Amino acid sequence: MQETTGLLTRVKHHDRLDITVNENCKVKIPQDILEKLLRPHRLTHYCFIFLDQGTETYKVDLQDITISDGQMIFGLPNQIFCNPPKGAHNLNYKAAFDENLLALLPNSFPFLLNPLNSNAVTFTPDAKERVKSVFSHLFQLLHHTEEPRDTEIILAYMNTLLTEFNSAYFEQGNQDNLPNPKLSKYIAFKLAVEANLTEQHDVHSIAEQLTMTTSSLYGIVKEFSGVSPKEWITNRLMLEAQRKLQYSTLSVKELAYELGFSDPDYFSRLFKKNTGKSISAFMAEHHD
Repeated sequence: MQETTGLLTRVKHHDRLDITVNENCKVKIPQDILEKLLRPHRLTHYCFIFLDQGTETYKVDLQDITISDGQMIFGLPNQIFCNPPKGAHNLNYKAAFDENLLALLPNSFPFLLNPLNSNAVTFTPDAKERVKSVFSHLFQLLHHTEEPRDTEIILAYMNTLLTEFNSAYFEQGNQDNLPNPKLSKYIAFKLAVEANLTEQHDVHSIAEQLTMTTSSLYGIVKEFSGVSPKEWITNRLMLEAQRKLQYSTLSVKELAYELGFSDPDYFSRLFKKNTGKSISAFMAEHHD
């Protein structure tokens, strides 16, 4: 598994912001970094690939996701991401930035919590043209201006771009642009789990924390994820286990303890039940 800590700093396109924006691969990146990006790697930043023309298949957390004209794929920190092999040149825009830049923006963007569990976004024809325009302006600002690249202007364009992403993300899930009360509760549930992921969560306690009944929480989580709260938490822990098995050197016992399991054997059985593979088989299949 390729490590990407510090990668964004090496390829950033602004002197004060850790941000990179590329248009149709016009800006070359160092060969050693390219080799990392073409193999599975753990993200330490946010990344976005908007496809203007063509078809490409990416892998996010072991799942193949294919996008084509007018679609975008995004990766979030700690996700395992893999770009497609070099081949036909497609028209696309790519952007990446870190949490520090996100903190400077005036708006919040719930889609970055991925409440609908979809790393792909489809844009309407009008939204596609707007996104292309903002990407193009950002690229010009970062690469083709002789004037100082004003930080506030860059942030303003990034805020607009992420607003477009957020809107399209929820529209494709038949949601309003701003989260409705049920979706807000689902996002709050995800945040409550993520805040203390390695604790053995009690669904009743989380429901109380969110001022909900257990049955109400069950209905909302089931509506947005298709599984019960308990299953969601288990799936999330098993996903974290799969990520760590790819980029860490922990033993099965150490990994079980790190994820909050007191019984490594139970953890191993749960992993096999959830993924369909034993831990040893998974490691052999995904060995770098």
